[in-house]
Amino acid sequence: MSSAARVCTSSKCPRSRTGVYQLSRSPWLASVRLARLRPTQLTVGYVEVTLKAQEWARLGKKRRKIELEYQVFPAVLGPGRDYFIIDHHHLGIALIDEGIRDVLVTVLDDLSYLESSVFWRTMEFRSWSHPYDHRGRRCDYRDMPRRLTQLEDDPHRSLAGLVRRAGGFAKDQEPFVEFLWADFFRPRVSVRLIKREQRRATALGLRLARSSEARYLPGWTGKVATGSAGWSR
Repeated sequence: MSSAARVCTSSKCPRSRTGVYQLSRSPWLASVRLARLRPTQLTVGYVEVTLKAQEWARLGKKRRKIELEYQVFPAVLGPGRDYFIIDHHHLGIALIDEGIRDVLVTVLDDLSYLESSVFWRTMEFRSWSHPYDHRGRRCDYRDMPRRLTQLEDDPHRSLAGLVRRAGGFAKDQEPFVEFLWADFFRPRVSVRLIKREQRRATALGLRLARSSEARYLPGWTGKVATGSAGWSR
């Protein structure tokens, strides 16, 4: 293992939350340069990145150190022995913007022996990748950015984050839930409204999120209207 990644063997190493991921071996911790982390999705919501950066900027030095020990990035060791993170993409970009260089990762599996095409198929099978662009279109894995700072902005992913923060739907531990919500908002809320009138877009998003149309989505908190389609048998 290179000097850029240091495995944590101390009894004081922070615990990582791996309960929602399929593991084929015992995970281990390593300290890795943020610039080395590989993304497993094509987009983020840059409004959410900005909000996370602002939250970080308000923290004192001591609190920042605690947060860095707590916010462990789940990752898979992939081709080239690179670290492919499967969560915290928004946080990673925010930390880069704030000048943070190193973070802790919990390595859930070592798939570095696989060929690239097999690696990505395995990642998708395990729900560890999301190869869709800012319009919700499926892309080839060869289009996956190599660095976090190369991720595209998806305004509807930003809207999903804003609506969740406002209580429009419950946070769910399943991977890529906000992208499902982004796809729900995509044909219903214009990019222009999201970019120009964020409050109006969020208010509309809240109404839509609580409607019966969204009842199939994880974290839905609305009520099914009387007489609407449902389990009738």
